Amino acid sequence: MNFNKAEFDKAFGISQQLPFSDKPEITFAGRSNVGKSSLLNKLFNRKNLARVSSVPGKTVTVNFYNVDNRRFVDLPGYGYAKISKQERDRFGELMEGYFQSGRNIILVVQLVDMRHSPTADDYSMISFLQQMNIPFIVVLTKADKLKKKAYAERLAAVFEELNSPKYPVIPFSAVTGQGVDEIQALIANAFEAEED
Repeated sequence: MNFNKAEFDKAFGISQQLPFSDKPEITFAGRSNVGKSSLLNKLFNRKNLARVSSVPGKTVTVNFYNVDNRRFVDLPGYGYAKISKQERDRFGELMEGYFQSGRNIILVVQLVDMRHSPTADDYSMISFLQQMNIPFIVVLTKADKLKKKAYAERLAAVFEELNSPKYPVIPFSAVTGQGVDEIQALIANAFEAEED
């Protein structure tokens, strides 16, 4: 598939607005400021298709992208403390509404900041995906920000923290492009398996 053929489609702020799921979807999830927009821009080979912000909690909608006639979905970042309870409740309702609306989610790309242990929210999300039997991979973002020794230590630690995972765990850097080919290949395989 051609990842360069990407365009923003629509954004929705409440679950009732979400469109009917008529296509397989690749979904991106992770806490606020984990680098979802940077990953999307790198995957699509675009500078500003997904808006990158230095302020956490900026993605407050479910954003749909059309990529080579396939659907990609960017979920709001979770776990950002500096928003009102009302906004947090809306986020929760939106996420729940997305996952419980009978969508054909063929792969979730779950982002975790490589520099730190997964948060309680990250563990909750991974546990939820496992319980729902939704296929997923874990992408470790900001890999370039670690020096060689710290990188090796964090990589080993993550495998322990995630309890020797059976799913793919891929270090990624939006700066160097590390991990991009592998992530693209897993996404393309998910679509191919669905279309067979």
